Amino acid sequence: MNFEFSAAEQQFIEDVRAFLAEEARKPYAREVMNPEREADSMLSDSQERRAFNKELAKKGYLGMSWPKEYGGQEKEGIFDYLVNEELASVGAPLIGKGVGCIGKTVIKHGNAKLKEEFLPQILNADIEFCLGYSEPGAGSDLASLKLKAEKCEGGWKLNGQKIYNTSAHFADWYWVAARTDFDAPKHKGISVFLLPMSAPGLTINEIKTMGDHRTNEVFFDDVFVGDDYLIGELNKGWLYICEALDYERFTLYTVGPLQKKYEKFVELVKTEKRDGVLLADIPEVRKLVARFATEVETATMLQRRVIAAAAKGGVPTVEAAGCKLYSTQLGQRIANAALDILGPAGMLHEGVDYAPMDGKWEHSYRATALDTIGGGTSEVQKNIIARRGLELPS
Repeated sequence: MNFEFSAAEQQFIEDVRAFLAEEARKPYAREVMNPEREADSMLSDSQERRAFNKELAKKGYLGMSWPKEYGGQEKEGIFDYLVNEELASVGAPLIGKGVGCIGKTVIKHGNAKLKEEFLPQILNADIEFCLGYSEPGAGSDLASLKLKAEKCEGGWKLNGQKIYNTSAHFADWYWVAARTDFDAPKHKGISVFLLPMSAPGLTINEIKTMGDHRTNEVFFDDVFVGDDYLIGELNKGWLYICEALDYERFTLYTVGPLQKKYEKFVELVKTEKRDGVLLADIPEVRKLVARFATEVETATMLQRRVIAAAAKGGVPTVEAAGCKLYSTQLGQRIANAALDILGPAGMLHEGVDYAPMDGKWEHSYRATALDTIGGGTSEVQKNIIARRGLELPS
């Protein structure tokens, strides 16, 4: 298995880096490129970040792997991954759900109206989406969702609740899964719809998280969605959800931020003291540095497996699950180790006097827990590896 980038891929990486260097000179750069945001750095949740996305669109970095008939360039999926890797490394918003899980699913299963309406907006960075999957009783067990969609004249009426919908407070459109047949087995009878976040009957409430990352609960009270906004076939939504999540895991989980976290850990060790002794001179700490160096390299190789599998065609489901599981838990281990070696000072948060690295590690400790949840919890990733990779029984 060849883990080296081709000449064309390496040149593409250099081109993206040159583009980012130019963007870093703009007045909005600090808002756009902020790796300290941790778990929510990928979000386009401000006007500055949406303006940056427009620049990505002008450069042709959105929808590169889409078919040409829908405005794409028919490049290999690795280029989508590579641009996201560079974006993640500087804390910029990623190319997003619209290009990946939603756009590709609409291309494959959407009707002509959906393709005509949404695909150009995605390529032009004119639109942001929210994923409406989890419910109070259906988180990792997504097939148990109970949001009810009842048929009415011209469409459907939705009633119920979603929870932990991260982008609901700034997105334009809602990609939402609902149950359209309550008599069918739980993996059947689910359908997916698109509806505007401004739809009458939607109520969005903020949920604060331990990592200072905003997510939301959303209530549906007779929310109408037209027949034209049903994705694919009625009651086939579970298939589309699984495909969309595969696209999300492939493009959204990068190793750049993990490598940056490790570099910060090394910087911490070189500059901070414990009981008057430089951390770098403590044998146990030096062992941690060496161990994390090898583990970051392992995460990078797992990422390369994702890329290598994608280059052969299809979506690298098992490889992406393995990379996501290992890299997000490694991020937690690094943050935990930083707090351990800092002692009580590590608990000082941003803005507090004498906080090491201005409270980075206190915040990272809280924020890295979110990384292990988004896009499927660590337990979900283990199930994917066990069932699809190792072919173990359910």
